[in-house]
Amino acid sequence: MSIATTYAHIVRTPGNCGGRPRIVGHRVRVQDVAVEHEVHGFSPEEICEQHPGLTLAEVHSALAFFYDHREAILEDLRRDEEIVEEFKRNFPVSSR
Repeated sequence: MSIATTYAHIVRTPGNCGGRPRIVGHRVRVQDVAVEHEVHGFSPEEICEQHPGLTLAEVHSALAFFYDHREAILEDLRRDEEIVEEFKRNFPVSSR
């Protein structure tokens, strides 16, 4: 039997943030919070400071969602990196 888990403060809206999970009422994606926490080492409180208007509960909910869906979100991040690299190859910066 599969049990669906819901996350307070987290939504997916087609056409908003690419349909990626985000914090309700904000354009802050779960992956943004995850990168700030995992890569940059920000505490949940520091993440709130970086995004005025976010509550500590919203940040913790985003982190819970990330840890429960870690592989899918990391795959989204890998795809984003590939898109950026392809863009750089197709549109190199010219030096003057």
